[in-house]
Amino acid sequence: MPHVAVVIGGGSLDPDAVAGLPADTVIVAADSGLDHAVAAGLHPAVLVGDLDSISAAGRMWAYEHGVRTVNAPTDKDVTDTEMALQAALDVPGIDQLTLVGGVGDRLDHLLGTLLALGHHRLAEVPNVRAFIGSTQCAVVHGGHSASLQLGPRRTFSVLALHGAATGVSVSGARWALHDATLGAAEARGVSNESIDDWVTVSGVTGVVTVVVPS
Repeated sequence: MPHVAVVIGGGSLDPDAVAGLPADTVIVAADSGLDHAVAAGLHPAVLVGDLDSISAAGRMWAYEHGVRTVNAPTDKDVTDTEMALQAALDVPGIDQLTLVGGVGDRLDHLLGTLLALGHHRLAEVPNVRAFIGSTQCAVVHGGHSASLQLGPRRTFSVLALHGAATGVSVSGARWALHDATLGAAEARGVSNESIDDWVTVSGVTGVVTVVVPS
């Protein structure tokens, strides 16, 4: 049975992103993510952040349900999402980490979230995914691979958002790659298309982000 941790960020959740989670999944809420988690019927085990956006009702729910709370000052060098991702890594033997959150209207928050998923500590986890709104992402650290069941003729992109990535291979796609190098300032991997039920992406060094638009 996989050891799964799910980080819930701000914004309403896509129900598909949290459907069918294993019973022993550890839920970590980032600030107001607790409100959205509870609304989706989830039971967070940990609440982290500066708690400037969680509702009063959410604070009370966390207190009444014995949620472990890691409170941080508002003036800090990391985002609440980064804190939640690091807290999720404390789950013993974790081999699957999924971030779920809404899109919101802050481009800087979105970029910060995508960049946080490339943190070198997350390379310890074989399977790193994200559902941001209705968009699915797989973040592939060097030495790992991701297999996505997309079905034929599904658009997806492979981007090196965290710097150059080497040994990148993509199979099951209209434009396959084998042992390629992708740079952070190029868009060569944008708008590929699946030809099989499954697409597999792997890399040797660096980080690539697979984006599957809704």
